[in-house]
Amino acid sequence: MKLNRTLFVLYLLIWIVLAYAPSYRSDWLLENIIVFITVPMILWADKRIRFSRNSLWMLFLFFVLHAIGAHYTYSEVPWFSPITDFFAFERNHYDRLIHFFFGFLLFMPFYELFFSFQKSKRQTILFTVMFLTAASGMYEVIEWGAAEVTHPELGTAFLGMQGDGWDTQKDMACGYVGNIIALLLWYRELPADG
Repeated sequence: MKLNRTLFVLYLLIWIVLAYAPSYRSDWLLENIIVFITVPMILWADKRIRFSRNSLWMLFLFFVLHAIGAHYTYSEVPWFSPITDFFAFERNHYDRLIHFFFGFLLFMPFYELFFSFQKSKRQTILFTVMFLTAASGMYEVIEWGAAEVTHPELGTAFLGMQGDGWDTQKDMACGYVGNIIALLLWYRELPADG
């Protein structure tokens, strides 16, 4: 399938451009640890199961949006500032958008991956929702731990809390809402019991 190679090369070019002179190099490196781990796993999974075209586009879009957030640091993405200003938000919500997209855009690829192991639509839906919800929470814990261990002074910039004590819970809720919307939107398109 040419689409997977094309999207990977395009993502790699975008990632390289955004790796040049990020706003905070240490923050950028912390944000990209997840990329260094997951992209090889996705490439391996694609060889094994061949993601659908929709899933490939969703993975591509999610990782490009993540690369933008890592370049600027999520709380300072300037392209999101007009939205922040227009709605008179007290903070830049780009990070919340990405948490929503974590659930929304990654639901289908993970469903396809997990379905390849068990072939039960109901069980795979349940496992996918539980996995992505748990991964969202685990990411928040790992993010906090990484900031504390590597650069405590970067803590608030890396964590992107922007003065919100409930930031972690709201981020996780955004991912969960994205999950549920994806499930409702694509339920009929999900591969069924075989």
